[in-house]
Amino acid sequence: MRYELTDLRLFLQIAQARSLTAGASAVFITPSAASYRLKNLEQAFGTPLFERTSRGMELTAAGDAVLAHVRDLFEGIERMQSDVSRYISGIKGHVRLIANSSSLNGFVTPTLGRFLVAYPGIDADIEEHRSENIPNAILAKEADVGIFAGTSDVQGLSMHPYAVDRLVIVTLRDHILASETSIRLGAALDFDFVCMSRTSSNFLFLRDTAQKLGKSVRARLHAHSFDAVLSLVASRVGVALVPFSVLGELQPSPQVAVIELEEPWALRELTLVVRQDAKFPAYMQEFMNFLLEDPRVAATRATSIPGPDRSE
Repeated sequence: MRYELTDLRLFLQIAQARSLTAGASAVFITPSAASYRLKNLEQAFGTPLFERTSRGMELTAAGDAVLAHVRDLFEGIERMQSDVSRYISGIKGHVRLIANSSSLNGFVTPTLGRFLVAYPGIDADIEEHRSENIPNAILAKEADVGIFAGTSDVQGLSMHPYAVDRLVIVTLRDHILASETSIRLGAALDFDFVCMSRTSSNFLFLRDTAQKLGKSVRARLHAHSFDAVLSLVASRVGVALVPFSVLGELQPSPQVAVIELEEPWALRELTLVVRQDAKFPAYMQEFMNFLLEDPRVAATRATSIPGPDRSE
C-alpha cells in the first residue's frame, strides 16, 4: 500500500468540496492529475472511496472511515508544525471557529480582533452556522471551536458556558409597537421586517419560529449585516429581530427603540463547544481563554441581560 501525503490532502479536499475539480484546485494540481491520484489511492486501499452522483462526489462507507483518520492525521501535522515554529519564530497557527449569527456579531468578532493583534502569527477562519448544526459540525472536525445558542446532548463534546444574550425587536420610536414595554413575536409579525440574509441563522430562526406560530415573515429586504439592518429600521423600512448584544457594538440611531420579547426563547444562553478528545496546541487553548475571559462576555454570565433602556 503506497500513497503520498498529497494524495490524502487531495482526498480531504474532495470530501469537503464534494467535487474533484474543486479538490484539485485546492491542492494546486490539474483535474486529470487529481483523478489519477485518486484512482491510485483507491487501488492502494482496495476499495472505492467515492461514488460519483448527480449531487457530486459522495463518500462511500469506506471513504467515511478514511476521512476520520485523515482529519486526525492533518490535525497532528498542524500541531507538530505549530509546536516547532514556536521555537523558531514565535507562535504560529490557524484557528477555525463556527458560530451562530448572534454570537459572531455580538461577541466573537471584537474578541477575535484583539486575539489576532496579540498573536500576529495566527490566522483564523470564521463561519456562520445554525445553532442546531454546530455540535455535530464540531464532532465531525469541520471546525476547532463552536459557539451556539442553547445546549446539546451530542456525545463526545466538551461544553462551556460562554455568554448570555437576548433577542429583541427594534423599530422606530414613533412606531405603534414602541409604545409597548414588551410584546410577543406574533404581534411584531403583523408588520414589515428588515431581515438578515436568507441563509443567515438569524433569519432562518425568525422564519422557522414564525411558521410555528402559523405566520410568515413579511420581509421587505434582506441585508448583509446587523449594521445595515439597524440603518434600514431607522429609515422606516420595517422592524427587525436582533440580538441585544449587537446594539452595544453598533450604537444604533437614537431614533431606534428596543422592545423586549416575552417568549422564554428570547433569552439566549450561548455555549462554547470543542471535542473532548481534541489535542490542541498551546495557541488554541489561549484562543479559547480569550473568548471565555473577554470582560464583556464574562459579565453577561455573571448577571442577567438588562432590559432595554426606554428613557432615551
